[in-house]
Amino acid sequence: MLNAGDYQAIWLTLKLAGLTTLFLMLLAPPLAWWLSRSQAKVRPFIEAMVALPLVLPPTVLGFYLLIAFSPDHFLGQWWLELNGSALAFSFEGLVIASIIYSLPFAVQPLQSAFLHLDKSYLEVSATLGYGRFERLYRIIFPMLLPSFIIAAALSFAHTIGEFGVVLMIGGNIPGETQVLSILLFDHVESLQYMQAHKLSFILLAFSMSVLVIIYGFLQKRQQRVLNA
Repeated sequence: MLNAGDYQAIWLTLKLAGLTTLFLMLLAPPLAWWLSRSQAKVRPFIEAMVALPLVLPPTVLGFYLLIAFSPDHFLGQWWLELNGSALAFSFEGLVIASIIYSLPFAVQPLQSAFLHLDKSYLEVSATLGYGRFERLYRIIFPMLLPSFIIAAALSFAHTIGEFGVVLMIGGNIPGETQVLSILLFDHVESLQYMQAHKLSFILLAFSMSVLVIIYGFLQKRQQRVLNA
């Protein structure tokens, strides 16, 4: 059976993943749209910054974020003056770090979808008098719904499995920053292998379920398109 600490870590993990996904689905679409359409000279630099978490060791990213979150630097000092609490080793710090670490998993599927979007649909909708936001909600979003779902699901699942960045930024504070991946490591270190098996199975089952749901949805949508 799972104990109270396990359930607390599960709830904290779901809360972190949910908030991270919510913020990413607000930030990623306009950024992905700009990256897919812009010819600015700084675009390769921005694309590299977005994709950096894919190749950079999580502990390296976590180390520099930990420095940025400390009261000795602008961001950490500003947060301390605003809220009266440190950003490092806090749940809020985990959310910010998770948004940065999972950003490419939200941006890249959408950027690819925007790149392959047939411009004729946008041109026709513009001649019909649709504004930019109307084109987004009436044309782009319905057409690219699978890409939005993939971006959200990958962001959520990736945040669930975070370890290195979470450990560097949040440490191991029960009820505050001790998410599932950290608690699993804690169980292994203390030789509590049965508890580690249970948490590992939960993570494995969740990850597999997310992938099955995504691919099942895409398969059904593809069949509807072929049968139309």
